[in-house]
Amino acid sequence: MQLFNRHKLFWLGLLAIWLLSLGLRFWGLSRFNTLVFDEVYFARFGNDYVANRPFFDAHPPLGKYLIGLGIWLHGQFEPFGYRWLNALVGSWLPLLVAGIAYQLSRRRSHALIAGLLAAADGLLLVESRYALINVYLLLFGLLGHWLFLIGLGQKGLPRWRFPLGRQSRTLSLSAICFGGAIAVKWSGLGFLLGLYLTWLAAIALGYLDRRSNRDELARPPLLNLRQLNPLFMLLGIPAIAAAVYGLVAIPHLQQNPGIGFWELQKQMLGYHEAIGPKAHPYCSPWYSWPLLLRPISYFYQQARSLAEPMPVLGPPLPSGAAKLVYGVYATGNPVLWWCSTLVMLGLLVFLLRQIWQRLKNGSEVVERSALPSQRESPADLWIPLYLVLNYAANLLPWAKVGRCLFLYHYMPAAIFSFLGLAWVCDRALSSPRSWQRGLGITVIFAALIAFVFWLPVYLGLPISPQQFSWRVLFYPAAQKEFPTWLQNWIPNWL
Repeated sequence: MQLFNRHKLFWLGLLAIWLLSLGLRFWGLSRFNTLVFDEVYFARFGNDYVANRPFFDAHPPLGKYLIGLGIWLHGQFEPFGYRWLNALVGSWLPLLVAGIAYQLSRRRSHALIAGLLAAADGLLLVESRYALINVYLLLFGLLGHWLFLIGLGQKGLPRWRFPLGRQSRTLSLSAICFGGAIAVKWSGLGFLLGLYLTWLAAIALGYLDRRSNRDELARPPLLNLRQLNPLFMLLGIPAIAAAVYGLVAIPHLQQNPGIGFWELQKQMLGYHEAIGPKAHPYCSPWYSWPLLLRPISYFYQQARSLAEPMPVLGPPLPSGAAKLVYGVYATGNPVLWWCSTLVMLGLLVFLLRQIWQRLKNGSEVVERSALPSQRESPADLWIPLYLVLNYAANLLPWAKVGRCLFLYHYMPAAIFSFLGLAWVCDRALSSPRSWQRGLGITVIFAALIAFVFWLPVYLGLPISPQQFSWRVLFYPAAQKEFPTWLQNWIPNWL
């Protein structure tokens, strides 16, 4: 009966997280009857697909197909029509994060904490409320990882044969999703890169965990990476993803006759190479993202009263005349992001120490876990390995990109940092030490309180200019040039 109640509470918790996410994304979705930020491109491109008009786009077409689908289903090109599908998809993202957390640790508490933290992130909320394509990048990338982890845990044919059973179908579905992520943005390759880095690390370090093979109950599914068919990993997954990418391009090419597939790729690449590093006032270098130094202003309007429609047409109000401010800032939850960044640094140090101890002392002698836990398990190594490698795969490649970059490029990496924070908090809550349990509870509630405090600039709610300044001026580079001290600190080789 107790197990049934826990199972029921788990599903009720997931339902509550989804309903919260859904409500926040649809609340006042049509508040601003204007194209916001990159909606001037993506919403129009989606409508161009509906109207069958030729156009050029610098990104692969899948994200705009889906925006166009929302417009077509709604029947009109108006704010709710080109935003509602993004809002619906965005409400699923916390559930996908929870699903990945559960597949990693098999702990319902870890899944609920991860889903709750993802639901409390401001950037995920803002990106879900407008006709932008980053939510689709996350949808397919996270779905690919979730299906891949499910496939690793399934029983079927010996994995050294070419996969043909249920596990093969699940892994093939994950490859389709990875292809979908790349067909939204090329940066979707980061999800595949993280997967391959984890696979190679599992092969390289597998012999150090021979003892975990005797503990089937504690055996993390990630250890099954070593048993996957190398041909399927090296040829099957890339072939499936490439096929999906090519098939997705066909409708776009048919709508734009005279441009071949490879010519389209060259045009997209040339467009991005032509963008300078300071092409937009809200450009930010990649190393500033984990510190949340440069949010992006998506919308800003001043008004005298609630009766004025948004946006206000006409000249700006004189200084001091505004009674209300409507502002939307694409920025993360500061408490959530900073704690997640600290956790990823801690996991990296912890992981390096664990690997060093295993190399030094052998598979039978393992350093006692420094993380809060009731007992040590093989997951003490493999979950941090998965999180750190996927975090790095989605962040560090941006160091070599010379074009203008924005905070939202960090979103895939941020998801893995949220998973890391949720894992550490879950372990803290299960610790016998009261101070660790208190710390875990404090971090979770602090993130929730911060989310509520910054909610007006996520949703664009009317607040006083002073209240707006309290929230926006909190960021060091919100309304001034980006600080240069970080540039002098970053090594040249990055």
